[in-house]
Amino acid sequence: MAYKRRVIRTLRVRNQQQVGALSKVIQAIASGGGDIGDIKTLSLGTFHTVRDISMECKDEEQLEKILQAVRAIKTTELEAVVDDVMELHKGGKLLVVPKYPVKSVEDLRKVYTPGVAAVSMHLQSNPEAAKEYTSIGRTVAIITNGTRVLGLGNIGPIAAMPVMEGKAALFSQFSGYNMIPILLKTEDPDEFIKHVIAISSAFSAIQLEDIRTPDCFQIEEQLIQKLDIPVMHDDQHGTAVVSLAAAINACRIVKRDLKDSQVGQIGLGAAGSAIARLIMSYTKKTVIGTDVQPYAIERMKKFGGTVVPSVAEVMKKADVVIATTGQAGLIKPEMVRKGQVILALSNPDPEISIKEAIDAGAGFASDGRYVNNLLGYPGILKGAIEGHAKRMTPEMYLAAVEAIVKQTIPGELVPDPLDPSLHQKVAAAVCNAVK
Repeated sequence: MAYKRRVIRTLRVRNQQQVGALSKVIQAIASGGGDIGDIKTLSLGTFHTVRDISMECKDEEQLEKILQAVRAIKTTELEAVVDDVMELHKGGKLLVVPKYPVKSVEDLRKVYTPGVAAVSMHLQSNPEAAKEYTSIGRTVAIITNGTRVLGLGNIGPIAAMPVMEGKAALFSQFSGYNMIPILLKTEDPDEFIKHVIAISSAFSAIQLEDIRTPDCFQIEEQLIQKLDIPVMHDDQHGTAVVSLAAAINACRIVKRDLKDSQVGQIGLGAAGSAIARLIMSYTKKTVIGTDVQPYAIERMKKFGGTVVPSVAEVMKKADVVIATTGQAGLIKPEMVRKGQVILALSNPDPEISIKEAIDAGAGFASDGRYVNNLLGYPGILKGAIEGHAKRMTPEMYLAAVEAIVKQTIPGELVPDPLDPSLHQKVAAAVCNAVK
């Protein structure tokens, strides 16, 4: 999932008590290209009403034009413009809080010394019991070096921290487990691997995040070999799970079976190659793909995919097309075949817009706004931990796909990622798939 760069603000407006005063503000925002979110009434007086109106737009220039339009309304006073995102991030988005607050000397003796010594001695003799008697059994590390933050590029580990905190907060909310961000200040894959191994005993699973290709492949593969806990690169496998679920649902909308369709994958980077591999595991058929990078082409061949020389060739042969290139407008309308299913997943701008694809004859088209990794990773990792998995398997990922598909309302592409029951179903399915 790429992180779309948008400007989000809350406008605090004081409107005169006149019919249509609020609608003028809404019209000014909408006419300027802004998207309106929540509207909250703060005070209701005899002569004025004060409201907070949340909105977003594409950039600061567009925001300034919207603000000028609002200020020009005679019945409205713009009291404040609040950057909610920066305010929300002050102090970070995570807290470490005690499960058992110490309120007495007796509590202290049990939580810390001298009582804790008995637990430590027990774990010295029975290290496998650490998952029961410490937080290790409920804690996942999310680890990055910030070399490939989707939509932002190589911004480094510190700048990637807000993204890691966000994913950790969501993981905790929807799995009930802990996720701790770890930032590694190295671009050397061998050093990265060494550091992860050194700290791995504190965690029950590792989620790798926002690491550039091809380093991410080497890092994940070696960690899987060297650790006895699940390791998942979310940009590969989390994306693959939700993309396959979306593809299955998209095919059902147009009365097509994905297993009877030729799938084409445009872009064979971290996400694209994993999507192709998982689809081949699901359909038991080859996926045709294309990429400009030699390592990506060789990797596709290694896993049984069929490489073609161009985007046009994929579009010519595939019934279902998934694109993850990051190149806006790469798929031209004249390439679209009648009835094709097209998922152009790059953000902020897709390879082809939904309207262009449908107008050109596609049976179904969607973009990356709806295919969100939040649909998968909380339940996938929780299920792996609760199933006592030592590594992730294609069967576990496919179980997650099926759970997501089952939770999708007919006619929709994916279920609501904020539905807690979705994550429970995914976790249960993955847990049951552990061998």
